[in-house]
Amino acid sequence: MKAQDIVEDFFKAPAIVLEEGVELGEKIQDELVSKLPLKQAEEYVNTLGPGLITGAADDDPSGIATYSQAGAQYGFQLLWLALFTFPLMAVVQEMCARLALVTGQGLAANIRERYPHGVLILCTTLLFAVNTFNLGADLGAMAKAMQLLFPSLDFTFLVVSFALVSLMLQVFTTYARYARYLKYCTLALLSYVAAAFVVQIDWTAVARYTLVPSITFSTNQILLICAVLGTTISPYLFFWQTAQEVEEEILQGKNTLELRQGTSDIEIKRMRIDVWSGMFFSNLVMFFIIAVCGATLYVHGITTITSADEAAAALRPLAGEFAYLLFALGIIGTGMLAVPVLAGSTSYALSESFAWDMGLYRKLNEAYAFYGVIIVSMLLGIAFNVIGIDPIKALIYSAIGNGLIAPVLLFFVVRLSSDASIMGELINTRLITLLGWSTVVLMALSGSAAIVALCVS
Repeated sequence: MKAQDIVEDFFKAPAIVLEEGVELGEKIQDELVSKLPLKQAEEYVNTLGPGLITGAADDDPSGIATYSQAGAQYGFQLLWLALFTFPLMAVVQEMCARLALVTGQGLAANIRERYPHGVLILCTTLLFAVNTFNLGADLGAMAKAMQLLFPSLDFTFLVVSFALVSLMLQVFTTYARYARYLKYCTLALLSYVAAAFVVQIDWTAVARYTLVPSITFSTNQILLICAVLGTTISPYLFFWQTAQEVEEEILQGKNTLELRQGTSDIEIKRMRIDVWSGMFFSNLVMFFIIAVCGATLYVHGITTITSADEAAAALRPLAGEFAYLLFALGIIGTGMLAVPVLAGSTSYALSESFAWDMGLYRKLNEAYAFYGVIIVSMLLGIAFNVIGIDPIKALIYSAIGNGLIAPVLLFFVVRLSSDASIMGELINTRLITLLGWSTVVLMALSGSAAIVALCVS
């Protein structure tokens, strides 16, 4: 090789290396871009927590029975409720979560510090009764759903088994592990979405009834709308949401109230993604349950559904084995999510009201009263099924109780989250405040209408 060629190659080398480096960089960039959606999806899933669990727990077996009845009795006519209640539900739960992040404590603790104690005790006592009736009805529905799959199993044995499994998980597992379990349980609700694609549905009619509200103003329909509102915007969710935000902060090492007080823009952003995603998921499931029952039960004249398991059984000859199986498994899965949330929200509310040591992060010997309330709730739920209390009456009692306490608790939620002395710069915006007070009025009217209708009937 000539000396001139060597010199030329020497000066060309940096350009060649640079060109190869650019090509390598482009390959790396292309690979990173191709992985970006997966990374974003992973980050989104990791963001989901208390809000997702709260939203999914709202679709408990009692709620499934209510939504199934809406579809069976009126077809697609009440589908607009899923769209209508979504922003109201999301705004309420966001106010609860934001209050917990700013103050570092739950809803009951905030009410106790700023309002007459007697009002809080009355509300939490009613909540205990309402949640216990609801919990008992859910345990019974889970047992009935399991019997649909395995008819030879004893009803009482199943009720006790479900209650004990739920109780053991709450008492003897760490909060971090238990939170993951609850998060996985939310996947059970996807069975109702899947069921919609197994049956024949007129999606044009679905879209029309979803976007254009329709009411017949009959007593039965008004009562059913009130029931849907009551089971969708439920008081126990307010306490559970705030308590879980606090539990998550404790999991991050914020073990004292002083450390938990105040929050960051990043935490608020993550909370909003979590809450609005959870409430959207909840209402999406509600939408598909009404649609499935409207396309099958209503069309075939099966207009009276008294429980979630009855809805599953009625689907079997109409929609096939797969839809029936999905519905039954969904009842069991969402029950395993909702039952501990019902018992836990009661315990959080009472513990905060009386300033007891509390939290699922604590061991049993560190919070006897807190876990004691959970145990008593479970035992009463079992007892209701053993002595044969009518599950429909239990749901009626729950509806009346929710009608009494939901507007009162919503009043406190809106007032507290609108108070600049408490929330600082994170007070409600005008739009959030308007939606909050609108929800208070709506729930007050709904509760009053339900009570009047029940008394008249």
